[in-house]
Amino acid sequence: MDILKKIEKFRDEEEKLRWEGTFGDYLQLLKEKPLVAQSAHSRVYNMIKDAGVEVVNGQKKYSFFKGELFGLEEPLERLVEEYFHPAAKRLDVRKRILLLMGPVSGGKSTLVTLLKRGLEKYSRTDRGAIYAIKGCPMHEDPLHLIPTHLRNDFFEEYGIRVEGNLSPLNMMRLEKDYHNRIEDMPVERIFLSEDKRVGVGTFSPSDPKSQDIADLTGSIDFSTIATYGSESDPRAYRFDGELNKANRGMMEFQEMLKCDEKFLWHLLSLTQEGNFKAGRFALISADELIVAHTNETEYRSFIANKKNEALHSRIIVMPVPYNLKVSEEEKIYEKMIQDSDVAGVHIAPHTLRVAAMFTTLTRLKDPKKGDIDLVKKMRLYDGENVEGFNSADVDELKKEYPDEGMGGIDPRYVINRISSTIIRKETPSINALDVLRSLKEGLDQHASITTELKERYMNYISLARKEYDDIAKKEVQKAFVYSYEESAKTLMNNYLDNVEAFCNKSKLRDVLTGEEINPDEKLMRSIEEQIGISENAKKAFREEILIRISAYARKGKRFDYNSHDRLREAIQKKLFADLKDVVKITTSSKTPDETQLKKVNEVVARLIDEHGYNSTSANELLRYVGSLLNR
Repeated sequence: MDILKKIEKFRDEEEKLRWEGTFGDYLQLLKEKPLVAQSAHSRVYNMIKDAGVEVVNGQKKYSFFKGELFGLEEPLERLVEEYFHPAAKRLDVRKRILLLMGPVSGGKSTLVTLLKRGLEKYSRTDRGAIYAIKGCPMHEDPLHLIPTHLRNDFFEEYGIRVEGNLSPLNMMRLEKDYHNRIEDMPVERIFLSEDKRVGVGTFSPSDPKSQDIADLTGSIDFSTIATYGSESDPRAYRFDGELNKANRGMMEFQEMLKCDEKFLWHLLSLTQEGNFKAGRFALISADELIVAHTNETEYRSFIANKKNEALHSRIIVMPVPYNLKVSEEEKIYEKMIQDSDVAGVHIAPHTLRVAAMFTTLTRLKDPKKGDIDLVKKMRLYDGENVEGFNSADVDELKKEYPDEGMGGIDPRYVINRISSTIIRKETPSINALDVLRSLKEGLDQHASITTELKERYMNYISLARKEYDDIAKKEVQKAFVYSYEESAKTLMNNYLDNVEAFCNKSKLRDVLTGEEINPDEKLMRSIEEQIGISENAKKAFREEILIRISAYARKGKRFDYNSHDRLREAIQKKLFADLKDVVKITTSSKTPDETQLKKVNEVVARLIDEHGYNSTSANELLRYVGSLLNR
């Protein structure tokens, strides 16, 4: 299907969704679908909930934010359950401005954009359908037509509460054009759209001297006064301010706390009473979610000013800190790169992960406990198993600093440095060392980084480099050991024979001489030490291996090289330790012999085929690991 046919199909679908009728028809529709009359807050909550909710380890994950926001599960759960959910239930929370507070590039704007775009799509679904008085510039709720004295009767019949009063313009239209016959007032289905200024508004502060309050509340159309004779005639007023146009949906208040006070005063009655003052009219009702965002410094300054107490009491602050999980940070960079024009550049495996390690380290605060360092804390936060620690320790660490993640390096800086690396390097491939080097160079150009902070960040680059050294050695180790897979299996079987004899307090029989020999303690320990099994823990580890073998046998399965992750890792490390000299020679020799060259080519092929490298990055990795082993 070509693009023109898709456009035509979309136009047909839009036409099918359109609905027009009288207020009487609308009431009939309400009986069939009461959800149509939901509030703006309720619509946002249902939109998020309808997209799907998954509970993982007691943590709610909302599909609505999936693939766009990373590592913010806790703040998002708090936002949905502590703001949107109670607001949807008509609790007092809905009368508060939602203020997202966090560092730059932490996801605040992305979150608001997701809500705006989501509402636009949701208004085109059955559950998100919105109806308004036709011809109303504010897309007013048709239920405002019901007189106040009949609203209790309406609630008893329909189970729907009506809040808000009919706007001056629609009041005049009802009287003059429809002779107060409410049932004849036209109603239509509307579709939210920021571009068309329907139910989605954005207000951004500019120079207080030049910015007019009309940007928020609309203004008098002086060209029509001669026609209508008065400034207080609603037909002579443009209801085109952001508060007018955002009615029935949401309004984003960008950098709200930078606004002049006169703009913020309108929010006092809008939040608490659900109305605002415009022109020479009575208060105008509006049903909209107001979302603002700011940084921590501006917020602290705002609450320190006693003049702001009234507004402050009408604000619910939701902290949006930086992500603190390395694996999630890596996804942020992957997404940013995919959305750019450099998506075709080969980025060697672990490059983005190492950059994410550096970034995460800058955001973490030093643990108060002496038995854990920053790197271990980083691993624990990312869900890795760190010997001697468990999930309870992670919860304890998070409680140490409630404001953790409100500072540090932002993702944009890292992406800028990665982009710089891609542009500067002549080969179409970059690796972790290239990016770490670029991050280091960029610290000198970062205006907001003090000398003291720079020293700390340089230390974090060194820590990330050490982590990469271990990763690089393991990558080459896996590739080399794979070439010696038969040797690895033989070594494991030998180890298992000795473990079985040790646990059963029996002896082994020498295959050559036939004589009985004791289990080879030296061999077993040389393998177990590779994964940090202490002398005291060796017996328990060996017995656990034997229990695993028995369990496999009972199920009719064969215990093999891949059946026990830790044992496989120990065997690989042992074999790699024995092969170190071979690795050193093959990676550092300027004139390798035929056997060495064959081995190098095998390893390069393995790195390319199974580990995601290209020929350039694979050879760079081998040279680097060779230099590490030769130190």
